[in-house]
Formats: sequence, structure tokens, C-alpha cells
Amino acid sequence: MVIGDRVNITENKLLSDNWYVLRRYTYDYLGRDGQWTTQQREAYDRGNGATILLHNPQTGTVILTRQFRLPTYVNGNPSGMLIEACAGLLDNDHPDDAIRRETEEETGFRIRSVEKIMEAYMSPGSVTEKLFFYLAEYSADTERLLGGGVDDEEIDILEMPLTQAMTLVRTGEIMDGKTIMLLQYLQLRQV
Repeated sequence: MVIGDRVNITENKLLSDNWYVLRRYTYDYLGRDGQWTTQQREAYDRGNGATILLHNPQTGTVILTRQFRLPTYVNGNPSGMLIEACAGLLDNDHPDDAIRRETEEETGFRIRSVEKIMEAYMSPGSVTEKLFFYLAEYSADTERLLGGGVDDEEIDILEMPLTQAMTLVRTGEIMDGKTIMLLQYLQLRQV
């Protein structure tokens, strides 16, 4: 299968289909020098996702979550707990619908209006996932259900001033890339 004029995938081998899908691709790549080389890479496919930062413009607060993340634990995070913006997989839904569902499941907030601000590949060297980034306002009047996750998720819901969240970014207590991007976006927008 030739993609554009520079890539010809010659083998697509399934390595794992356990939690998500891991494949090894062998492909011919046409370099700038006009020479074809055969290369091999693995790509982890977990589907696309969406993330959202809930913010209250009247109080200057944001809603974040905290939950255990095994990959951070095995990479040196002593507790494995990570502070993040609400996020989840699309599960074949439109990104707007998926992020409303995830927001309700994780935080309990039932939001109606979401604002898409960008799309980004978070780790394009090895993961196929594209994230859709959103902002939404909440207030004391926003309908709120239980939240805290579904199935085996145990999610703490954190409400804090945006200034405090930015301090946690600087101190390394918030280390999640998507969350940092959303917090910085909101902070720049308020300037």
C-alpha cells in the first residue's frame, strides 16, 4: 500500500491485541536523497480520545481529576497518582458527544456546551492516538451527579483556582501533558 509518493507499507504484523492493539509495520520510505530504504516501526493503537478542562470564570477555578496511572508508577512516580484534566476514548462517538459522556462519568458535571480548541497527536513516534481538546464552563448551578469514574476507575475530583493549578505545574505535581496544555491555553486566553 503506497501512502502518498514516499511510503509503501509492505507488512503489517499484529503483535498484541490484549488491552489495545500493537502492530509492527515494515515499509519502504523514499528519502529526500531519492533513495528508498526499508524501515520498521511499532505503533500502539488505542483509538482517538478527547480531553476537557472545566472552568468557572466567576470564581477562577478549574476541575481536575486524580487517579492511579500504572505507566507513571513503573516510570518513577512513587504513588502512581496523576492529576489530570478529564479525558477518555471516543469509543466510536463524535468527539463532542464522547467528551460530554466522559465529563459526566469522571466528574459528575452534566455539561451542555463545549468549545473545541484544538486537536493534537500526543506521542506520534509510537502511539496513533489523536486527542480533541475542549473547554467548558461550569458554575454552582451546573447539574452535577455522582462522578468518580465507572467500573474499576477510582477518580478523585479536584476543584482549585487556576493559579494554584499553574503552581502545581511549576512544582511538578501536575505532569500530564494534555492537562498542562489546557491549563496554559486557559491562562493565556485570560491575559
